[in-house]
Amino acid sequence: MGKRRILVVEDHPIFRLGLRELIDQEDDLEVCAESDDIAGALAEIPRSRPDLVIVDLALKGRSGIDLIREIRDRHGKLPVLVVSMYEEALYAERALAAGARGYVMKQEASDSIVQALRCVLEGRFHLSDKMTTSLLGRLAGAPGTVVSDPIDRLTDRELEVFRMIGQGLTTGEIAARLHLSAKTIGTYRERIKEKLNLKTAGELTVQALRRSGGD
Repeated sequence: MGKRRILVVEDHPIFRLGLRELIDQEDDLEVCAESDDIAGALAEIPRSRPDLVIVDLALKGRSGIDLIREIRDRHGKLPVLVVSMYEEALYAERALAAGARGYVMKQEASDSIVQALRCVLEGRFHLSDKMTTSLLGRLAGAPGTVVSDPIDRLTDRELEVFRMIGQGLTTGEIAARLHLSAKTIGTYRERIKEKLNLKTAGELTVQALRRSGGD
C-alpha cells in the first residue's frame, strides 16, 4: 500500500515545517500539501486528494471551525484532525460538532500527534482521556461528572472574538481580521460580557487572557 496522504492547514510556517518533518519520517505517512488559509485548503483538497486534513483553529481571516464545516459539507468522508494550542476543554466539542474526528493540543509529544493521526485514519475518534471522560459523563448525565462552564453558552463566533481578546487584539484589529465592522465586534463583546456575567471591559480582558492562550 502507498503512503497515507496528509494535508496540513496551519498558518505558522515554523510549526507547519515541524509537522511536515514529523509526518514524513513515518514509513506509511506523507504530507502531500500545505496551506495557511481556508481558501487554499479547499483548493488543495481536490488537487492533492489527501486521506486526512490536519487543521489548526487559528487561521488567517476565519476560524478553523469554519474550514471543518466546509470540508464536511463538500467532502463528507474526508477525516479532519485538529492540532491546536487552544484548550481542548473549550474547543474539542465544538470541533467534533463541526465534523472533526479528533483533537490534539500542540503541546503534546510528537508521538501523541502521530498516534492521533493513525487513530483518525483508522476511522476512530481521538481525544485525550480527560476530555473523553468529560463528554461521556455529559452524555450519561452522571451527577458530579460535568461542571457547567459559562463559556459553553458562547456561540462559535463569540468564542472566536473572546480568543482574540485573549491574544491582546483591539476591537479594531479583531474587526479587520474577521472582516467585520468595529460596531459588530463591540456588539459581540457586550454579548460575551452578558453571558459570562462580566461587568466591565477590564473583567472581560482578564477572563479572556486566563482562558484563551494564543498560539
